[in-house]
Amino acid sequence: MKSILILGGSGYIGNLLYKELAPYYNTFATYNSSKNHSDNQHFFSFDMEEEGLEAILKEVKPKLIISSLRGDFNAQIETHTFLSEYIKNKNCRILFLSSANVFDSFQHFPSYEYDKTLSESIYGRFKIKIENQLMRLAVGKYTIARLPMIFGLNAPRTHKIDTAIKENKPIDVFPNTIINVNSDVRLSQQIHYLINQQKTGIFHLGSSDLISHFDFIKTIVEKRHFKAGIYKQVYTSNTIRYLATLPKENKLPNHLLPSYTDIINDLTLLDSRKHR
Repeated sequence: MKSILILGGSGYIGNLLYKELAPYYNTFATYNSSKNHSDNQHFFSFDMEEEGLEAILKEVKPKLIISSLRGDFNAQIETHTFLSEYIKNKNCRILFLSSANVFDSFQHFPSYEYDKTLSESIYGRFKIKIENQLMRLAVGKYTIARLPMIFGLNAPRTHKIDTAIKENKPIDVFPNTIINVNSDVRLSQQIHYLINQQKTGIFHLGSSDLISHFDFIKTIVEKRHFKAGIYKQVYTSNTIRYLATLPKENKLPNHLLPSYTDIINDLTLLDSRKHR
């Protein structure tokens, strides 16, 4: 059984991936400050601002490293610089969780896997820098998974919406922004598929169709809470703006390509009773 090391395994997405993969692979993960994982022998304490990965890599000897790190951007860049050198000389690959924000300068159309990246945001430019590092590796050594907004029954974004409704506070929405989305459960299944099939290259892991940010949030609120929310409409431009990443070259099987309606159902069908 191949060994997998998840960097950032105590974070929201990283921990979901650990739970998805652990029954099938010899899966290890890192945590920073979470006490919940300190007793798990498959979790290693790792503070990327204070220490390196050498000891963990020597013990785990991973065939695949999944990077789901969060935190200081400079420390992440240094960590990935080290990982690039490590992977270059080992029988090992990396799967990097990137973001749709690598395209946030392109506003007039959705973006595809091999389009030129360009970002106005610090976060997007940081993700581009790591992507470019990894793309210097040999073909077959890296997988880049670009993620849209991720929702889920217990996701931070969903909790934020629920709290706003409970406290009768306005929710920021972007009527002019067209997005695609994903759920945490479906993302975990998609990542599992990429690993199982040993897929490499660039993948866009989101819904196969598009919706405005306002319409998506409004529908979630109505279906989860059976009431209308209070919204603060934010306009970042005078025209329609796309922040959406669609697959063209590297498509997953149809059963792993959800629609935004599937994502909305993921957030409501199992959870609606407690909001009645």
